[in-house]
Amino acid sequence: MGDPAGCGPAITAAAWQQLRADPALAFYVIGAPALYAARVPVREIASPGEARDAFPDALPVLALADVPDVQPGQPDADAAPAIIRSIALATSHALDGAADGIVTNPINKALLYSAGFSYPGHTEYVAHLCTNPNEPAPQPVMMLVGGGLRVALATIHMPLMKVGKALTVSGLVALGHIVDSALRSDFGLATPRIAFSGLNPHAGEEGSIGTEEQAVINPAAHALRLSGVDMSDARPGDTVFAEALSGAYDAVIAMTHDQGLIPVKTLDFWGGVNVTLGLPVVRTSPDHGTAYDAAAAGTTRPDSLIAALRLAAA
Repeated sequence: MGDPAGCGPAITAAAWQQLRADPALAFYVIGAPALYAARVPVREIASPGEARDAFPDALPVLALADVPDVQPGQPDADAAPAIIRSIALATSHALDGAADGIVTNPINKALLYSAGFSYPGHTEYVAHLCTNPNEPAPQPVMMLVGGGLRVALATIHMPLMKVGKALTVSGLVALGHIVDSALRSDFGLATPRIAFSGLNPHAGEEGSIGTEEQAVINPAAHALRLSGVDMSDARPGDTVFAEALSGAYDAVIAMTHDQGLIPVKTLDFWGGVNVTLGLPVVRTSPDHGTAYDAAAAGTTRPDSLIAALRLAAA
C-alpha cells in the first residue's frame, strides 16, 4: 500500500491499467479498496490465490481494516499502523509462498515513527520480518537498478563524516559475497564482474588524498578475489560508472548513498528500481519517495513502480 496520502494509490492504479493484459505481471494490493475504486475497477479478494483470475478485469485488493480516509498530499499519522501492517502481511505472504515477491510503495518513515516504528526504513523492517531465530539474521543490501547500471550501497542513510569509520574489511567482504550471489541467482550472470568505488577523490591517489582505499577497500577486494569473486580494487568514483556502462563491470558497489544514487537517477530518473539483496524473499520498490505534492496535484507517474513490478517478476 505505502503511504495512502502519497503517490501509492495513483501509481498502483495506473500500473494495473498498463499491465492488466499480461498475466505474468499479475499483482494484488494490500490496502483499503476505497483508495483505488475512484480510479479503476476494484475486486476485493480474500486470499492471494484469487488475484490472478481477478487481475485482467479489476485491480485485486486484499482489504486492510482501519485505514483512515486520507486526502492525496495530506499525510495522516493515523494511517501509520495500517501502513506497518501492510508491510508485515506482504512479507508473510512472500515467506509462506502465497506471493512470489513483494513490491513496496513509498512510505514516510517519520510518519511511522509516531506509531512506534523503530527501523530506519522498509529494507531493515522487511529484513527483521524475514529473520529466522534458528539462523543468522539476513544482511539486507540496497541495490539500485536503472539507466543500464546496477549499483549496490556499502552505506545508506549515514552522515558523510561517519562513512570512513563505518567501512570495514569484513563488512565489505560480506557485502561483496551477497552482491556476487545475487547477480548469479537473481540476474542470471554466470561470472559477475563487480567494482568497488573509491571513497575519496581519485580513489585516494595511493594514499595522498585519503587512506580508506589502501586500508579497507582494496584489502577487502583482495580477499574477495581469493574466494573466487571477480572484484576490482577501488575505482575512482568519477569514472567507475562510465566503465560499468561501457561493459567493464556488471555492478558497482558505491561507498555512499549519493555516490550510488546520483548516476542511476541522472540516467533514469523515472524508471529506477530499488532492489533488496540478501533476503529470502524478492523485494523491489520504486526508486522515489511518497511524492505528496504530485499526489495532491494529480501528476504522479507509474514508471518506476512498473519497472519494479517487472523486475520482481523476472
